[in-house]
Amino acid sequence: MARAIHWFRQDLRISDNPALCAAVRFGAVIPIYILDEVNAGDDAMGAASRVWLHKSLQKLNESLQGKLQVFSGDARQILPELVQEWQVEAVFWNRAYEPWRMQRDQEIKSYLKAQSIHVESFQASVLWEPWTLNKPDGTPYKVFTPFFHRRASAESTLPREPLPCPELCFADIPAGQGIEALELVPNKDWAQNFLSEETCGEAAALARLQDFVQNGLSGYKKGRNNPALPNVSRLSSALHFGEISPNQAYHAACVCDSPSDVEHFQRELGWREFSIYVLYHNPELAQKNFNPAFDAFPWRQKHPKLWRWQMGQTGYPIIDAGMRQLYQTGWMHNRVRMVVASFLVKNMLVDWRIGAAWFWDTLSDADQASNSASWQWVAGSGADGAPYFRIFNPVLQGEKFDAEGDYTLSYVPELQALPKKFLHKPWQAPRNVLREAGIVLGEDYPNPMIDLAQSRGSALEAFEMMKMQNS
Repeated sequence: MARAIHWFRQDLRISDNPALCAAVRFGAVIPIYILDEVNAGDDAMGAASRVWLHKSLQKLNESLQGKLQVFSGDARQILPELVQEWQVEAVFWNRAYEPWRMQRDQEIKSYLKAQSIHVESFQASVLWEPWTLNKPDGTPYKVFTPFFHRRASAESTLPREPLPCPELCFADIPAGQGIEALELVPNKDWAQNFLSEETCGEAAALARLQDFVQNGLSGYKKGRNNPALPNVSRLSSALHFGEISPNQAYHAACVCDSPSDVEHFQRELGWREFSIYVLYHNPELAQKNFNPAFDAFPWRQKHPKLWRWQMGQTGYPIIDAGMRQLYQTGWMHNRVRMVVASFLVKNMLVDWRIGAAWFWDTLSDADQASNSASWQWVAGSGADGAPYFRIFNPVLQGEKFDAEGDYTLSYVPELQALPKKFLHKPWQAPRNVLREAGIVLGEDYPNPMIDLAQSRGSALEAFEMMKMQNS
């Protein structure tokens, strides 16, 4: 029976997996995963993502009846060697869109085809291929709304229906090394705690999607901004690692009887697509300002209080809650992500790339396209970026989206006894109120590290200077 390799990458699932289905049709399947940090270079996964990957690979291996073969090294060398060793006739994989992966994959495909090996790649991690749509003048879209409307409104471009699980037939080859050999989990307490915080793998992702559709999608358009409400899918890590496909998420949402909420959720999936689209057309998105005018902006490359932002010790409760949630769980609510990012790049004037690097290491859903595009959006330098003068006030954001403090207090419990009216501005509480709450500012909870009004003025002044330099 003919042998085919299915190369798992960012598609760690059995259902809705076009390349796996093709491999099954071809013959006996050999499923492999290669941790390729050689070609990734500076884009190698951060610590939180590696922990998630470890658990996800374990779950995938269970689904594959223990047949997953794992390797570490340069995929350009490993894959051809395996083809020869196992006498493989075909190799199948699903496409990925980071610049380094696309370049590597093309090299591998060209080499294998020259050796008369059948090679095919498939669309599985996006709703739409990023090279299939430009504006009428032939240039790429820079604004999300027309990009999404042209995609989502045309019947010919509606996302395909998900594929069922194939019946797997495996090739008989010797067992390889275990997943532990990849050394994805550091020997640190936080990693062990993190593992207990999240449930990884395809089954968990599908269950989370179902729960969201039934209990969180109704009211999503408004409720998604409140970090204490269940109106968030928490599917970002599952989508990044391909434990679930965007097609599955898109179509599952359609059963909800609230059209506006369904449309808004599908728009959020569209934002993910737009980020991939922008990265495809701008391979240096993670390193360079999308809008070159921001090359003249006086970003700070160092800040003596950066660690306070990283560790959730800024003195602004909603920011501290978000940064602590990130460090403890590897995830942060999207509304809060925007607030903490705005604080770093606008109130602290720190280069957005420094914030993106911290997120890259601490987010389990760290995705090059979404991470880079989102940080540039907040900084004002990105495609369809927020206007620079839009500076999120963490006090007002906290009072508007977490008025009762259910989210904030779960990560900043030292403010538990403080009256709600002072929760998001404890420095304004009278001394007797602080005393009754058992809080000494500067000891039990930090004083604000930056004056909001003054720092906002400095940011706007820097922006005006940038415009003058570009005029």
